[in-house]
Amino acid sequence: MLPLRGPTLDPVPLHARAMDNLRFIRETMARSATFTAVPGRGMVAMGLVALAASWIASRTTAAASWLWVWLGCAALAFMVGAAALRRKAALAGLPLHSGVGRKFLLGLLPPMAAAVPISYFLLRNGQRELLAGVWLLLYGAGVVTAGAFSVRPVPLLGLCFMVAGAIAGAFPAWGDAMLAAGFGGLHIAFGALIARRYGG
Repeated sequence: MLPLRGPTLDPVPLHARAMDNLRFIRETMARSATFTAVPGRGMVAMGLVALAASWIASRTTAAASWLWVWLGCAALAFMVGAAALRRKAALAGLPLHSGVGRKFLLGLLPPMAAAVPISYFLLRNGQRELLAGVWLLLYGAGVVTAGAFSVRPVPLLGLCFMVAGAIAGAFPAWGDAMLAAGFGGLHIAFGALIARRYGG
């Protein structure tokens, strides 16, 4: 009597298993890697935009003009930073839509988005003097969160922004100076550091 045997399965080719293993290793490393595409030179450019905005805003007398100067600065700085970030990520081969790049952006963007409705609420209630502190604190919180997936100077930059925001909130008369020191000075100082240590 012949022994009963089940249906035979074709063995998986060795190279197919090796490719699956490599793909798994690559995806695991991408999820756990450090996001090194923070653009140092782009941050310096953002800081220069902020210093120019602070100089223009300091010469405005109307509250609406002051607000529009800083909103324009924010839009321009965002475009400069996004372009520099995309360029450095592309050169480093780091995708922004997946892996550690996605984590970095998901940490950075929500606090920045929260600044929009909070700013509206403050303006509606006649509390424009609190905007500087709120902007610095929320931006700092986003940078700290995103910095958990990036190089060491990034979360430290976020903490410095939060300190500047706390000072601006406690002393509203210093708001303009803290905006210049934060969005201008901190971006330039840390951007230069990142460019020197991590390139670009």
